[in-house]
Amino acid sequence: MTTIRHRKGIKVTEVSEDHLSQEKNVKPDGKVLSGGKLWKRLSFTVGGTVAILLGLLTSVYLATLHENDLWFSNIKEVEREISFRTECGLYYSYYKEMLQATSIQQGLHGLIYDNKTESLRTINILERMNVYQEVFLSILYRILPIQKYLDPVYFYIYTLFGLQALYVIALYVTSWLLSGTWLSGLLASFWYITNRIDTTRVEFTIPLRENWALPFFAVQIAAITYLFRSHLQPLHEKLTLLAVFISTFLFSLTWQFNQFMMLMQALVLFILDCFDMLPTTKVTWVYIIQLTGILLVCVLQFFNSMILGSLLISFNVSVLLARTFQKNMKIGCLLNRLGKLFFHVLMVLCLTFLVNNFIKMLNLESDEHIFKFLKAKFGFGATRDFDANLYLCEEAFGLLPFNTFARLSDTLLFYAYLFVLLLMAIAASVVAFQNLSGSANVHSIDKMEICTMILKPGAAYNLMHTILFGCLALSTMRMKYLWTSHMCVFASFGLCSTEVWGFVLKSVRLYTPQRLFIIRYLVPIITLLYLSYKFYPGMMDELSELREFYDPDTVELMNWIKSDTPKKAVIAGSMQLLAGVKLCTGRILTNHPHYEDKGLRERTKQVYQIYAKKSPKDVYSILRSFGTNYVILEDSICYERRHSRGCRLRDLLDIANGHIMDGLGENEPDLKASVYPRFCEEIKKNLSSYTMYFTRVFQNKTFHVYKLVKHK
Repeated sequence: MTTIRHRKGIKVTEVSEDHLSQEKNVKPDGKVLSGGKLWKRLSFTVGGTVAILLGLLTSVYLATLHENDLWFSNIKEVEREISFRTECGLYYSYYKEMLQATSIQQGLHGLIYDNKTESLRTINILERMNVYQEVFLSILYRILPIQKYLDPVYFYIYTLFGLQALYVIALYVTSWLLSGTWLSGLLASFWYITNRIDTTRVEFTIPLRENWALPFFAVQIAAITYLFRSHLQPLHEKLTLLAVFISTFLFSLTWQFNQFMMLMQALVLFILDCFDMLPTTKVTWVYIIQLTGILLVCVLQFFNSMILGSLLISFNVSVLLARTFQKNMKIGCLLNRLGKLFFHVLMVLCLTFLVNNFIKMLNLESDEHIFKFLKAKFGFGATRDFDANLYLCEEAFGLLPFNTFARLSDTLLFYAYLFVLLLMAIAASVVAFQNLSGSANVHSIDKMEICTMILKPGAAYNLMHTILFGCLALSTMRMKYLWTSHMCVFASFGLCSTEVWGFVLKSVRLYTPQRLFIIRYLVPIITLLYLSYKFYPGMMDELSELREFYDPDTVELMNWIKSDTPKKAVIAGSMQLLAGVKLCTGRILTNHPHYEDKGLRERTKQVYQIYAKKSPKDVYSILRSFGTNYVILEDSICYERRHSRGCRLRDLLDIANGHIMDGLGENEPDLKASVYPRFCEEIKKNLSSYTMYFTRVFQNKTFHVYKLVKHK
């Protein structure tokens, strides 16, 4: 068990030496000498220049990897568009639509009254999806005089890679703010780049919403870290609050899962505020900014039901309400404080539950699939719900693989992170206990002095942030990118922190200012040299490795649809493929991958009966109810081997329909054998019972397209 040993005291000479560097540059009247100012400005200029250069280099590096992997500059337009897989293609299609419109007004009208994304329905794309960034970019491309020099697709992808520069700069600045030296930011950036596989996936999922949102989230974290500094000048505080608001708003506008990330952030603030580790006034401002930002986005998205029913709004409102009832929560002895704290937490949770349920009386069900998924994932009962199982069976929504830690350890990031996390967690535990107990004896004050030196408000916020987002990443692999990038910041801050190394050296009674100075700079420099020596050759090899996009079956399919089907044809199929169909051909879809709508989820489940054990008549009736003219069957789904039994799409459909699954293995007792064979297999036999409803019009090694026969 780790214990905190009582420190006998700090010698006067040690205290004076600790502040020697500051005192050397201070006159008797308290003014800083010009030499100190000059050094500070020089350090700021060099550090800022390094941050910008690293951001730009990262952007160029990722763009080059993307080009080398696909030979993007040489492939055809249809191949470029196919490379935007699944939902990426769907989002990019709205950028393309805005540019193809005769005017900006017509483009906006087409998005607000869209009848191509879901057949037989007119939906508001700006309300349903976070595509304001595509709208903004398309308008910008029209306005700027760059059409002759830059294709629309390059303007789009270069913007995303440019945001990666902002991302790295924000991580750099956050680490710099925490440690007090830009060397920490340099190390954070190096770790971000050398751990690229686990910190970003922008080079192969460019239009994904998180690639737009996470740079703004990183800027917000940097601004919050600066906001929690003590003794900020009023003007600086106002400008920082403005930066927090702008970054929060942009983050919320660009990602549909913003509410869940900001709920985690609100929990971070709530926990730290309960233990009196953050200034309450500033915490209140952040709560208000979160509420204002997400409500403004709600208005821009035409009162999106998923935002209105979000737990973030309910939680923040509940916290602010609970505070008005418990104004003296942070006064009293330990037991008194614990009692008040328990009652406060209970009140906030109850109010959150009541407010959220009251809001959802408006029949808001856009996010119910997420809560079904979470309920099943954490073992609150098995489920046969198709939507929940669809998420549960995807690797991205599973637990974080163990090999992730092996990769992070290879760069020394994980070891450094655990070292800093352990020290900071110990300091946080001591400070929390002291704040609650309010002890004032000499021993506790002495111990508190060390821990408080380490755990400044900005460091406390980042500590709790990394713990909660770490738990999120461990439980859901897709969310690891929120954690791993912050790991780089947190670990580099600790290795370059005067407070952290001072605490370590004093704990082992080896502290001197000279040793502190040496170890504070020597450890990160050695780490940087190690990373450069080990990973630079591999990065150069990556940049010299040339590949080419190759997917002839999908290209053939898209070209056929474009040339051999009517422009108003309605096409059914898997949601991943249909996103590409919309982008490449502009045809009308029955369903698509943006899953945050209950009606669409039900429609998708019905369309997917083409892979279930259903009669041709039933499948035909379902497809015709959505106005379908053509249906695309994929062998990769019909004969899927990527997932194990029980997680293949056809298995999920069988379970939801109450049918026994294919293949060897157990089935639940109440599942029954279907009287019909699997539709996607049987239709290929050209039996009369199928040809009376469906006619095959296209086929290659991967896809089979059938036209629905029109019956009177």
